[in-house]
Amino acid sequence: MKNQDICRILREIATLLELEGSNSFRIRAYERAAQIIEDLTQDLLALVQEGNLTTLPGIGNDLADKITELVTTGKLKFYEELKKKIPAGVVAMTEIPGLGPKTVKKIYETLHIENIPQLAQAARQGKLRILEGIREKTEENILRGIELLEKGSARTPLHFAFRLAEEFFEVLRPMEEVGAIEIAGSLRRRKDTVRDIDILVVSKKPLPVMARFTSCESVQNVLVKGETKSSVVTKENGMQVDLRVVEKSCFGSALLYFTGSKEFNIKIRQLALKYGLKMNEYGVFKKEKCVAGKTESAIFSLLHMAFIPPELREDRGEIEAALKNRLPKLVTLGNIKGDLHVHSRYSDGLASLTDIANAASALGYQYLGACDHSQGLKVAHGLSAREVYRKIEEIKKINTKSALRLLCGTEVDIDANGRLDYPDSLLKEFDLVIAAIHSGFKQSKRQLTKRIIAACKNKYVNVIAHPTGRLWGARAAYDIDLDEILKVARDYCVAMEINCYPSRLDLNDIHVMQAKKMGVKLSLGSDSHRLEHLTSIGLGISVARRGWLEKGDIINCMDINKLHKWLKKT
Repeated sequence: MKNQDICRILREIATLLELEGSNSFRIRAYERAAQIIEDLTQDLLALVQEGNLTTLPGIGNDLADKITELVTTGKLKFYEELKKKIPAGVVAMTEIPGLGPKTVKKIYETLHIENIPQLAQAARQGKLRILEGIREKTEENILRGIELLEKGSARTPLHFAFRLAEEFFEVLRPMEEVGAIEIAGSLRRRKDTVRDIDILVVSKKPLPVMARFTSCESVQNVLVKGETKSSVVTKENGMQVDLRVVEKSCFGSALLYFTGSKEFNIKIRQLALKYGLKMNEYGVFKKEKCVAGKTESAIFSLLHMAFIPPELREDRGEIEAALKNRLPKLVTLGNIKGDLHVHSRYSDGLASLTDIANAASALGYQYLGACDHSQGLKVAHGLSAREVYRKIEEIKKINTKSALRLLCGTEVDIDANGRLDYPDSLLKEFDLVIAAIHSGFKQSKRQLTKRIIAACKNKYVNVIAHPTGRLWGARAAYDIDLDEILKVARDYCVAMEINCYPSRLDLNDIHVMQAKKMGVKLSLGSDSHRLEHLTSIGLGISVARRGWLEKGDIINCMDINKLHKWLKKT
């Protein structure tokens, strides 16, 4: 049983315990254990065999015994007994964005609703309103959450799809029959969510490749098994993965075709026709003769245009720009000089400032923003003024010994009225201030917009964190007037964050393009709570590239001296 399977079961146990009415400390213990295991870079089996499970933070003897039982037998008696008490449909209801276990428990126990279809029908008929605290607006939100859940179940977050793809690559890449292997489709274009995974392989002996692919450990069942194409469904998340084997002579044309997007493919084929050429996955043809197809670069050259990076292939003007040689020089991970949103032990992070500084140095960063939560966010152990000054002093000491510059930052909460959680007299002590909304998500568009605009107008605020508040699979983006916010951000020298945490990626690529066009700077923050999260900055780079960003658009690409001046708005 893999680490991810263990995490899923531990989270479901936490949900079952909450539905059962168990105490909050016990519930949080399972949730915390799931998070810790999810972030592990090693297989749990090794820790079990070594007897070192209890060395993990938050995992005591009882949890260690249960995890050991799961890892070694693939089952857990405690979990099976819990499942008998609560119908599976009730557990599924807790996955509806915005509908917590407490409300589900109330609905189940009072109205005897046991699944999502029954819940949807009751909400449409106004029958949930007999329960205390549920109004017409609540029913509308529940129906919207069900719709969001149904849409989301058909797509998979980018980071998850990458991990699944890598499991196949690890098996196929070493094969001597594989001459070349590449991801295609929306995953290659780095879309924030992916419907399925496309893999292209060059091979003169496709049968052994197909046999290895369809027998991968990740495969739940085989849909199609052929000589040139096979399709499987994965055990985890039920994703479809397609493998195509092509000849070396047409690898470039196949890669171009299967990378897409559909709109991009249509327009580029129309362009080819103007030159008297015909394009498909087998090559570019002039009459019956193949004139290009081995590489994508050769095809773009034949069409008298610059190479278009996969992330841009969405028919958003990239073809026209390539024909005029005016494509942006997209930002790369190598351009990033620091991460500007990281949490430490001072609030809800798990690493010390020293460990964070060392990890950031190992990534080659010049600086890192240690932005812990502010005092009002009790659930995240927000810092009091006294703790802020203690953190400032510790950072000063670390900076005297380290080549990396730690910036003493804060993720200050924007309250329901747009006020910041710290007074200006304390905000001015920080090197970096990022402001964020953490509550009141169901306020009106006007109220939410006013809150963010008010924060932008504070002279000490540098960045607005995760501006639309979306959490993949849990919460849709809240409704804001981004255009109005961007105007104020530009005028008050405030950057909009691309939050790189895998379940956020907020702003998204469309909003990033909008910000760039309006002259607003962008900031990248991993929102790390563990050292392992620091590498998620790469996901933010994918969003930035899809949003046509160059290094001049992103404050993380500034050196420390230039960044310091920008943060001081001088």
